Amino acid sequence: MPSPEPAAVPLNASRRRFLTGSAAAVGAAAAVGFPSIAVAQTTTLRFQSTWPNQDIFHEFAADYVRIVNEMSGGRLRLNLLPAGAVVGALQMQDAVISGALDGGHGVSAYWYGKHKAFSLFGTPPPFGWDAHQFLAWFWTGGGMELYNELLEQMELPLVGYLTGPMPTQALGWFKEPISSADDLRGLKYRTVGLAADLMNEFGAAVTIMGGGDIVPAMDRGLLDGAEFNNPSSDRLLGFPDVSKTWMLRSYHQDCESFEIILNRQKHSELPEEFQAILQYAAKAASSEMYWKAMERYPRDLQAMREEQGVQTYITPDSVLEAQLSAWDTVIERESANDDLFRRVVEHQREYCDRVVGFHLEHTTPKGPAYRHFYGKEPTDTSILL
Repeated sequence: MPSPEPAAVPLNASRRRFLTGSAAAVGAAAAVGFPSIAVAQTTTLRFQSTWPNQDIFHEFAADYVRIVNEMSGGRLRLNLLPAGAVVGALQMQDAVISGALDGGHGVSAYWYGKHKAFSLFGTPPPFGWDAHQFLAWFWTGGGMELYNELLEQMELPLVGYLTGPMPTQALGWFKEPISSADDLRGLKYRTVGLAADLMNEFGAAVTIMGGGDIVPAMDRGLLDGAEFNNPSSDRLLGFPDVSKTWMLRSYHQDCESFEIILNRQKHSELPEEFQAILQYAAKAASSEMYWKAMERYPRDLQAMREEQGVQTYITPDSVLEAQLSAWDTVIERESANDDLFRRVVEHQREYCDRVVGFHLEHTTPKGPAYRHFYGKEPTDTSILL
């Protein structure tokens, strides 16, 4: 006779047996060291810029924050605040040191009052380099080591990176065009960093202030002239509302970069993965910032000319030559006063002798090509970029 069929097992009983067996298997696996999966926690840092909320520079800071947050998959999160949310622009470094902020986005020239060498890592002397070459000096040419030496000498518990190459800045906004260096004598003028020392050599009365305060000061007559940075920032901050004269080109800030700083204790507590993300995001944001600037700056310059009646003028060569001579005086004086300042300047000068020399020898001039293909001078104010 055929063997009897096995009794049917209810479906729910079969499921209970499977789950019981699975639980036992998991328990056995755990007993022999099967890896457990932890739920990721989010680390949040308070991060303030030194820029007004409407400035494109604050947008650049937001780009850095976005890149960090995306690279970490949201496990490391920077919460971005504009200047003034916790402290004013010129107090941001102190707030990061004290722990009131975990980090920030600004320019190292803002800390020039603590040590003038800070300006060498923000707006260095015009040794013929551009901002890309300046950042190359920082990241691969030995500049970072000197920057860290400055932080150590000043006993500032910070970690910092330079990022974001800025093109040559304009001499600034004035009531009338500047036709000679004598026109700068006695002018109430805003700038920052070593550019303040430079303009003092011309007899200007220099005031250092944050970006959001400049236009109101010009409107009240507290300033006769001022520079901030670029067409997009200057337009958004309202410079065309208080002046229609913008002098392009200057050696006072021939190249510049942003600075990202972090509280050293907070940074050291982060996993190495997060520390790496914070550094590599500075490099990624650097490229993204420049690409965005090249799209936005020409358009905003065109809009100021066409829609707001701004007249642009090229700074005369005689003023530029006087600036270079003034730089000689500033460099010599500050180098004599401080050994670290002297060593940083000498390091930069040696780097530029080699790198800028190579660049000038190997790079074709761009003016002739522009004239050939567009039939006009690159300095025409009618250029629509």
